[in-house]
Amino acid sequence: MKATDILADGFSRIHENVHAVVTGLDAGQLTYQPGPQANTIAWLVWHLTRVQDDHVSDLPLAGEKREQVWRTGGFARRFALPFDESATGYGQSIEEMSAVRASARDLVDYYDATHAATQDFLASITDDDLNTVVDTRWNPPVTMGARLVSVVDDDAQHIGQAAYIRGLL
Repeated sequence: MKATDILADGFSRIHENVHAVVTGLDAGQLTYQPGPQANTIAWLVWHLTRVQDDHVSDLPLAGEKREQVWRTGGFARRFALPFDESATGYGQSIEEMSAVRASARDLVDYYDATHAATQDFLASITDDDLNTVVDTRWNPPVTMGARLVSVVDDDAQHIGQAAYIRGLL
């Protein structure tokens, strides 16, 4: 098994869990906060998808970066959020988090499109590509492989949080 296959499997598990958590929930359930400073399922799934979309599209494929599904798929327009289109949720206030109101269908559609783009990307690179340095602002510099593992880790944490909230409903 190649390292890219392992990453593809990790992202596929996130995909399965997004569907399991979100499918069948209504607007009230998607925006339920178990505490005054807690995130909602809608925000958690939107955020994990935005981070995956942002980070994977920023990785070079044949030396080129790609546009985010958020823009090319019309999801920025579809979600019509009241903050900058480039926002991924990182560092957002509780008020900004509360502004993320999306249907289960919109959340699943956006994740499905992002997942497809991620799988296409992973099918187009080699294990050797994973050693490519993509961010020199850190010590040690971040490789493509480390960035992808970081995204899987972030996604897994957030979908786990969303699953916990669903269990409280």
